[in-house]
Amino acid sequence: MLELNEAGLKDRSAWEGKGYTLPAFDRQKMIAETLKSPRWVHFGAGNIFRAFQCNAVQRLLNAGSMDTGIIAVEGFDYEIIEKGYRPNDNYSLLVTLHADGSVDKTVIGSIAASYILDSQNDAEFGSLKAIFENPALQMASFTITEKGYSLVNGQGETLPAVAADLKNGPAMPQSYIGKVAALLYARYQAGAQPIAMVSMDNCSHNGEKLYTAVKAFADGWGDEGFAAYITDPEKVSFPWTMIDKITPRPDASVESMLRSDGLAGLAPVVTSKNTYIAPFVNAEESEYLVIEDCFPNGRPPLEQAGLIFTDRETVNRVERMKVTTCLNPLHTALAVFGCLLGYERISDEMRDDDLVRLIRTIGYDEGLPVVTDPGVINPREFIDTVVYTRLPNPFMPDTPQRIACDTSQKVPIRFGETIKSYIADPERDASDLTAIPLALAGWLRYLLGKDDTGADMPISPDPMLGELQAALAGIELGDPDSADGKLDALLDNSKLFGVSLKDAGLDKKVTRFFKSMLAHPGAVRMALQTVLH
Repeated sequence: MLELNEAGLKDRSAWEGKGYTLPAFDRQKMIAETLKSPRWVHFGAGNIFRAFQCNAVQRLLNAGSMDTGIIAVEGFDYEIIEKGYRPNDNYSLLVTLHADGSVDKTVIGSIAASYILDSQNDAEFGSLKAIFENPALQMASFTITEKGYSLVNGQGETLPAVAADLKNGPAMPQSYIGKVAALLYARYQAGAQPIAMVSMDNCSHNGEKLYTAVKAFADGWGDEGFAAYITDPEKVSFPWTMIDKITPRPDASVESMLRSDGLAGLAPVVTSKNTYIAPFVNAEESEYLVIEDCFPNGRPPLEQAGLIFTDRETVNRVERMKVTTCLNPLHTALAVFGCLLGYERISDEMRDDDLVRLIRTIGYDEGLPVVTDPGVINPREFIDTVVYTRLPNPFMPDTPQRIACDTSQKVPIRFGETIKSYIADPERDASDLTAIPLALAGWLRYLLGKDDTGADMPISPDPMLGELQAALAGIELGDPDSADGKLDALLDNSKLFGVSLKDAGLDKKVTRFFKSMLAHPGAVRMALQTVLH
């Protein structure tokens, strides 16, 4: 049996004989050097971190371009470290699933140490303070999801833990960002050494979100010197980034493949916070990470691992290109229609000519003419990779049901921004758009909770679900006229769609498409074929 830990990896030939690529550096030397001179600490020990950032560091360690690794910190679910990382001596397994069916199996050993972000645990938090006090530390990065930076609840009220931290100061913080701010405070007190605080979460203006959250504590704690430290980009920078890599939940078929290799200890662990932990990550081969090059204490040579360093405006343009044109709108369209048509894999949808025609029209015909070209990535080449390599990859276990979560929060950006671009261009007419209004109509049809056969269909979680379904109440399948007047207020809601569809001249088209999908079982499929041919 192959065991993913320090002892089990001593027999390198047993692993390599099964096709695994192992770390090609002296790991004990790397760990010692990292603990002496830590350069990179990362908050958020989830799948994308293990598949992307850790693999990038490993490639540089293998090449001799780095001599220190990365330190992993988990602040939301401590069991990820306690039950996932440490039993495997901080090793993990990356399974890269290529579209041609080939698989790369890589043992990742670039994590030098792992910690929980628990201010009540003197050993753990004390170690993290020592890391932040070390002048060698160059960057702290984050993949804690967008909501991790929020200091308020859904009603805009300050979270109780945040309020307590603002009142009590940095000694024993309880909130996530309060703990991060306390670590920065320790660095400030130890000589105010420079550092880059780098959000790598998949959200727009992520560096600004992190800065705003940290600054709230710096201001609230009343230490003017610390506040000045946080707001001086020569001391503490908050670069913006754009990240793109699909890392779905560990898949049973991948687990089965690893078991057939004789790998032990694969049984998944579900934590008390319902986090699914496995010693392996399955991920697509494509990956993009564009970073604002603002590192006051220097940085690792990550461009040698394929990361792109540029200025803030370019990062913003790359984000806009991806989110409003080249990936996210296609994903959302596939999600809602995939659910309606009974698909359970995104890759299966890419064998459906009608759905491929839909996303090609949204992306190439309606999106590219008004795309934001960032310069560092070619938009057409990016969308080519999405349409022909990434989405069709049959080995990527991603589901339309997962992508359909929180669609109301995505629509104004993923579709509304393109509509705005048409409105702003005097040579274009938003009312000429076809596939985008069809996708919007499909989403409203999806909200009825009935698939294209008329059977009940589960709807993915969405913060506006109750409000939206109330607005659509009374609309019946088989009775298109039951929709008369029901959509008017929704389609005029610029907050929901990013723009008033009535003002854009698209409300009647969306209504027409929506009503056509109510006519009878199979009407969704018929609408796709009728509108797009």
